[in-house]
Amino acid sequence: MKLNIAVLPGDGIGPEVTAQAVKALKAIAMEFNHVFTFQNGLVGAIAIDKTDNPLPEETINICKKADAILFGAIGDTKYDIDPNAKIRPEQGLLGIRKKLDLHTNIRPIIAYDDLLTKSSLKIKQIKDTNILIYRELTGGIYFGEKKLSEDGNTASDICQYSRHEIERVAHAAFQAAEARKGKLTLVDKANVLESSRLWRRVVQELEPQYPKVTLDYLFIDNAAMELIINPRQFDVILTENMFGDILSEEASVIVGSIGLLASTSIGEKHAMFEPIHGAYTKSANKGIANPIASILSAAMLLDHFGLYDEAARIREGVDKSLKLHITTPDLNTKYDNISTTKVGDFIEDFIHNPDETNLNFTNIHLGQSTII
Repeated sequence: MKLNIAVLPGDGIGPEVTAQAVKALKAIAMEFNHVFTFQNGLVGAIAIDKTDNPLPEETINICKKADAILFGAIGDTKYDIDPNAKIRPEQGLLGIRKKLDLHTNIRPIIAYDDLLTKSSLKIKQIKDTNILIYRELTGGIYFGEKKLSEDGNTASDICQYSRHEIERVAHAAFQAAEARKGKLTLVDKANVLESSRLWRRVVQELEPQYPKVTLDYLFIDNAAMELIINPRQFDVILTENMFGDILSEEASVIVGSIGLLASTSIGEKHAMFEPIHGAYTKSANKGIANPIASILSAAMLLDHFGLYDEAARIREGVDKSLKLHITTPDLNTKYDNISTTKVGDFIEDFIHNPDETNLNFTNIHLGQSTII
């Protein structure tokens, strides 16, 4: 298969982790006889610095021409501490979602057996957790009308949804639940918000089309609690934009590190794959950023094109790296010199040599990652 992949590394740790995902994809192309080409684009703070625009037109064109987009992270502390900034890095990410109509975000939450002790939650609570969060991505409060009074003392952000926006992500979530355990949980705030009541009405109307799926409901505050108390109760979670953002970040506690959570954002014509973590600029260029979420996002990219064996090879490499403690400091208490690049090197080598399982730590210490 030939794929043209747009690569938007972004800011902070984005370039470091994205480089490891590209490394894995290049190894897959070599081993499975594919042709993957990569074209880089600017987005976020680095784009502002170079073009005064967080989403340059050239980047939009690169994305529109690509078969898929591999995204890193955006953000910079100089914007975080300035509430008066008119141009912000996050506008680049929101802009991509809107311009490419990437309306459905899918985030897997999986508790790895080898990392159960890394979570701050009890093992008996999180073991065997396997959740898919379906988050609506181009509507709601993030994209609603924003107002600030002339005196700067009153502000508002409108949360607005249409039936069409709800239906398209709801159908995708129902279909995912149908292919899994057959349980879908709608998370809303229908006791307070009119927009949530619309969500509930629309989803209830769609329910008869999916007789094999059991639909239940949780208010967002209760869902946030239940996600910690008993995450195994969930199969597929469907929710709106802001609630999905919050819940998926919370879910990183279950898996032990936000550096493990991948995602895909899909529309009718385009698809983007990215780790859910931020730019973490204070950790940039230190070799400590966890690249696994970005690498797993590359696996989701392969899934999207039906390359399931190839995606499985990447996931097997990730599993092996976790089992052998070839991980960055956020997860690693056994070795103190496993860098971002070394994790990527190890998974790259596994892709080439999946049947060889003993790690040569001497080579790891020398900056290589050879399996013998």
